[in-house]
Amino acid sequence: MKTTVTELFKIEHPIVSGGMVWCSGWRLASAVSASGGLGLLGAGSMHPETLAEHIAKTRAALADSGRPFGVNVPLFYPEIERVIQLLIDERVPIVFTSGGNPALYTGRLKEAGITVAHVVASARFAQKAEAAGVDAIVAEGFEAGGHNGREEITTMALIPQVRAATGLPLLAAGGIATGAGMLAVMALGADGVQLGTRFALAAESSAHEAFKQLCVTIGEGDTMLALKKLSPVRMIKNEFYRRVAEAEARGASAEELRELLGAKRSKRGIFEGDLTEGELEIGQIASLIREVEPVAEIMRRLVTEFDAAAERVSRWKTDTGKA
Repeated sequence: MKTTVTELFKIEHPIVSGGMVWCSGWRLASAVSASGGLGLLGAGSMHPETLAEHIAKTRAALADSGRPFGVNVPLFYPEIERVIQLLIDERVPIVFTSGGNPALYTGRLKEAGITVAHVVASARFAQKAEAAGVDAIVAEGFEAGGHNGREEITTMALIPQVRAATGLPLLAAGGIATGAGMLAVMALGADGVQLGTRFALAAESSAHEAFKQLCVTIGEGDTMLALKKLSPVRMIKNEFYRRVAEAEARGASAEELRELLGAKRSKRGIFEGDLTEGELEIGQIASLIREVEPVAEIMRRLVTEFDAAAERVSRWKTDTGKA
C-alpha cells in the first residue's frame, strides 16, 4: 500500500507505533520498523543519556535493513532543550512531538533535516501545527490511553474534521487495534495510523509483564479519563484510580491531585508492575486484545485484516449493485 504517509516516512505499511512512556524502547521500535512500519522511541520516560543509548541500539538493530525509525518527544519534557539537541546531534530521521506548542522546535528540527509530525486532539490545533511547519499530523481521539486532549473528541468525529482542516499527511490514533479499524479511519480521510495500545501489549514492549497480562483481561468500561484538572489521563480503574475519582468527586484542587499523583506513578504501574497503586495507562481498545503477541505477528495480522475488510466492503458494493 502506498499513501502519503508511506512516502513521507519511506516505510512499507502506513503503521506507526506510538512513542509511549515505559513501553516504547529500542526492542519495540526496531521490531515495528523491521516489520515495515515506523517504530518510535518514547523519550518521555527517558533521561537524555538513556535516550541516546536506545537510539544507538535501534540504529544497530536496523543497520542491515536500513529501515527508518523515529522518536516521540513530549514538549513538556523537563529536559526538552537537551533532548532536542540530542536528536539533532544523533541525526534522528523522524521526530513526533506532542503535548505542547510545535512552533517552539519544528523549525529547528527541520533545519537539521528531520521530518516532523505533531500530535493533536482537534482540528484547530492541526491548523496551528501546519502553520508551524510540521510535515504530518497525528490526530488522536480520546479513546487513546495515557495523556489525552481536553476536547474529548472521539476518533470517529475527529478524523474527518482534521482532514477538512489540513491537507498534510494524516495519521489517525485512538481506539485502533485491527486492520478493519485501519480501513475505517482511512475511509474517513486518514493516510495511516498510529497505534499505541496494540503495541504497548506486544511481546517486545518494555512494559511489565503483569501490566500486559492485566490489560488483555479488562473489559469494556474498565478504563476512564481522570486527573482532568491536571492533564486528562486514561487509565485502568484500579485502587489508585478509585482514590483519584473520590478526590475529584469531592472537588479536590489541582494541587491536591498533584500530590496524590506524586512522582513516577506511571513508571510504578506500567514499568514496575504495581497493579494496585500504579497509574495504569492504556486505551479503550485494550478490551479487544486478548493475548500478548510478537510485533511481527501483529503487523502480519493488521495487514491481513485490512485486506479482508477492504474485500468485504468491495463485495458488499458488488452484491448490492453499487459497483
